[in-house]
Amino acid sequence: MPLLVFLDISSLKIGELKKLVEEGKVKYIGLSEASALTIRRAHAVHPITAVQLEWSLWTRDVEEEIIPTCRELGIGIVAYSPLGRGFFSSGPKVVETFSGGDFRKLVPRLQPGNLEHNTRLFERVKDMANRKGCTPSQLALAWVHHQGSDVCPIPGTTKIENFNDNIGALSVKLTKEDTVELESIASADAVKGSRCPTDMKTWETSDTPPLSTWKAAA
Repeated sequence: MPLLVFLDISSLKIGELKKLVEEGKVKYIGLSEASALTIRRAHAVHPITAVQLEWSLWTRDVEEEIIPTCRELGIGIVAYSPLGRGFFSSGPKVVETFSGGDFRKLVPRLQPGNLEHNTRLFERVKDMANRKGCTPSQLALAWVHHQGSDVCPIPGTTKIENFNDNIGALSVKLTKEDTVELESIASADAVKGSRCPTDMKTWETSDTPPLSTWKAAA
C-alpha cells in the first residue's frame, strides 16, 4: 500500500483519492504545486497530509499565502529544490553539469545574462558560508531547515559526497542576524529570472475551481 501519494494539481480529483484511502489502498494524500485556494478546497474534501512546493533562498513567493495556509490547516511542507536546482551548490558552474535533456537548461534564472547577475548573489552567500565555516549549499539548506519543524527539504542527491554535505547542513546554526543577512542577499528584487519556464504548469498558473463547487469533508 502506498504510504503517501502526492497528487499533481492537474491529475485526479481529491474525491477519487479519498475513495482509495477509504478502501485502504492509500494511507495519506499530498499535493504538489498547489495554490492556497486549491489546498483549502482539497483539504475540505479529505485531509491533506503534505504539500510539496519549491522553496529555497531564491524562491520565496510561497511564503505569502501557501506556507501560512499549510500551517493553519496543520499540513506538512515538503520543500523541493532547496538548493535552487543546484545553483547554491556549484554557483554558475552548475550549468556545466547539464546533460542533453536536463530540464534546468530551460530555467530562466540559469540562462545567460540572468546567470551572470545571479552569480553575484551566490558569491555573497559563499562569503557568508566561509565566515560560518560551512559550504554554500550547507548554508542554503540550513536556512530551509530553520524555517520550522514542519518543513522537510528534499535536495536532489546523486553523489555520496553531496549526500554527506547535505547531512552536514544539520549542524549549521543560524542566528536571527544570519537569517536577516541571508534573506536580504537573496531577496526577490535581487534574483533575476523566473524559477521555471513560462509554459510550465505551477500553482501560479493553474486554475482553482470556484468556491461554489467546494464540498466539506464528511
